Amino acid sequence: MSLLTKPLARLIEQFERLPGIGPRTAQRLSLYLLRQPQEQLEVFAAALLTAKRQVGECERCFHLSTAPLCDICQDQGRLQHQICVVAESRDLLALERSREFHGTYHVLGGLISPMDGVNPEMLTVQPLIKRISQEPIEEVILALTPSVEGETTSLYLAGLIKPFCPVSRIAYGLPMGGELEFADEVTLARALEGRQMMD
Repeated sequence: MSLLTKPLARLIEQFERLPGIGPRTAQRLSLYLLRQPQEQLEVFAAALLTAKRQVGECERCFHLSTAPLCDICQDQGRLQHQICVVAESRDLLALERSREFHGTYHVLGGLISPMDGVNPEMLTVQPLIKRISQEPIEEVILALTPSVEGETTSLYLAGLIKPFCPVSRIAYGLPMGGELEFADEVTLARALEGRQMMD
């Protein structure tokens, strides 16, 4: 016999589908939301639906944006000749918090992972190479998570990029398998400062 009503059980199940949310956290969030006023839940639901409808991808770098070009790509004060390649927008946001990188970005949309069925064609690799071949890019910095997938992706990209411009990678003050988005600003700043050229 279930101790939960079906609507509550369905809500908990939906929260459990989110990354990093286990059964206990899903239950805690669900119960918290049910205690909130109806008006607040409607605002929450509306914000979620509006974000889903209005937020897309930048045509140039594939970061989240509500316009054809994101704020970073539109900012002429940034170093347009430098691209930092990241796996996801959350990694871009982490690097921006460090306030050390003043160039532009390119979001791959993931990492190469044959075990998970993710190959280069499923990522934004070709738009990156096209961008590098058409724009006056002086350096591409690979800022990918230090994992087997991150290493595989870095080596693959370096081979494609080297004919066009120098490639470097951030130095890792991060443990192997660590996530970029969880690193503190000082660690990320040092990683950017200590980047190394890829041979």
